[in-house]
Amino acid sequence: MMYRYENHTIQELPLSVPHYHNVVERFLGENGLRLEALDSYFVVEDAEGRILAGAGMSGDLIKCIAVASEARSEGLVAPLVSHLISQAASRGITELKLFTKPENGRIFESLGFHVIARAPLAVLMENGRGLERYGSYLRSFSRKGRCGAVVMNANPFTLGHRYLLEQAASRVDALFVIPVREDSSSFRYQERIAMIRDAAPAGVTVLEGSAYQISAATFPTYFLKDLSDAAETQMRLDLDLFAGHIAPALGVSVRFVGSEPSDALTARYNELMKEVLPEVVEIPRLNAISASAVRAALDAASFAAASALCPKSTRPYLLGYLAQRALRMEVDTGLKPGLVGPDSNGAHQDMDYRVMREGIEALRPFWPRMASAHSAQELRELGLEAEKAMLEATGGVNTHRGAIFALGLALYARGMEMSVNEEVMQNNLSKIAQVVLRNSLDKSELHSTHGEAAVQRYGVKGARAMATEGYQALWSEWLPLYRFLSSRPKEERMQLTLLKIMSTLDDTCVIHRAGYERAQEVKKEAKEMLRYALRQTQNKQDWKEKLKDMCGRYAREGISPGGAADMLALTIFTDSIIS
Repeated sequence: MMYRYENHTIQELPLSVPHYHNVVERFLGENGLRLEALDSYFVVEDAEGRILAGAGMSGDLIKCIAVASEARSEGLVAPLVSHLISQAASRGITELKLFTKPENGRIFESLGFHVIARAPLAVLMENGRGLERYGSYLRSFSRKGRCGAVVMNANPFTLGHRYLLEQAASRVDALFVIPVREDSSSFRYQERIAMIRDAAPAGVTVLEGSAYQISAATFPTYFLKDLSDAAETQMRLDLDLFAGHIAPALGVSVRFVGSEPSDALTARYNELMKEVLPEVVEIPRLNAISASAVRAALDAASFAAASALCPKSTRPYLLGYLAQRALRMEVDTGLKPGLVGPDSNGAHQDMDYRVMREGIEALRPFWPRMASAHSAQELRELGLEAEKAMLEATGGVNTHRGAIFALGLALYARGMEMSVNEEVMQNNLSKIAQVVLRNSLDKSELHSTHGEAAVQRYGVKGARAMATEGYQALWSEWLPLYRFLSSRPKEERMQLTLLKIMSTLDDTCVIHRAGYERAQEVKKEAKEMLRYALRQTQNKQDWKEKLKDMCGRYAREGISPGGAADMLALTIFTDSIIS
């Protein structure tokens, strides 16, 4: 949509279109800026379509403001930013922040912005009272005596974080912890603040975070790990906010940090902190324990290695992360016969890759709660809540009902123990499944009623029977192959394991869609395809072409092995949690 401003046009350029992305990138580069992640970008153009001025929005932050050299006397910034304010308001955003050079402050003051932080090369401004409100919140916690503060991301919370808090708390009368609120980490803000609160030493006050500590507004390069002039400016803005507003509101006189032996950005931040703040105490790191080491262990599918570096109260969140990882790995795999992936909707008309991902994201808060449930009844209730959240997120499309059931049982069966072997895990799965199903309704929302109809009609094993047996095929066939294929590329490993599951599972999803006889043929075809693929060690493209053909045929026939997809996620998850 275009808007007229005297002799110029204001319009949005769609950055998702490569041509416009390149045009904006080139315009910013000519004016000494780089294109950052933006939700939208608006420009003022002349009659010939040349960009004279531009500004972008990312959430509630206005950035990438630039004016061509030949137009800097035309007063284009004010109408452009006014337009962005109007656009933000139409999206329900009434308070905005922006970065600008100190000499440009007056332009934005005329538009209702005021300075909240200063650095030599930039100022941070906002046009609302967000910082004022946050300061009022902080003042309600202020204490007498010597008070200290720790700002931490805790992505996730480790034994090192707890050691830092213990050491800091012993040196002050009151210690405040402010979690980084920005959701740009592996673990969400609500997960991270819960982890901190669960494990913080007695007497430590864990506050709500805000956009005024290490956020995309104050310190975006913290999440990109970019040590540059821009990063230095943003670090100074962040520290100026803390020194000028956060610390005074809490009555804090000392800030505690952990030592940083490896990350250059964090090390420089610690150095600047000592220059800007009156007192900074650096606590040596405990045995080189770091959140990055925990994340590396999780990405390597080792719950045991990750949990060894964390308090017991963090473990449900690690298990939740691995459950989420398993679902994402399944849906992110392409060339899956009849199934949704990044390359195809498979045999489905009602769901696609985006809907599947939305279903997965809706389930994330429930996994840690399932891992720490106190009873089978609580686990069942959480499963029903999770299903409701999934359906709300997907517009009523059942993307992961079977996965909720299987992964929920596995999370609870794994529990909080440090080490569980395969035999114990299988027995735990069987026992908890029997209790859950004994206490559920005949047509429980925790598994497919179509599946139970197939069980009754054809006598095949459904979700209930497999669960009460502790998923025997998982241990005897699926997991051994998955581990045998560990040296294969990730996608091949997923595809071949899926074929193995399809060849052994009486998939009630396939039976419901294609009938019992066709379902038996599907099992045989999957077995033959797997055998052929495992033999093709030299010409992998050959079996991939055959797999592609199989995907096309199943999509046309409406065959979708959804039960096998759920079991693939269960296999991936189980591999990561068994010692």
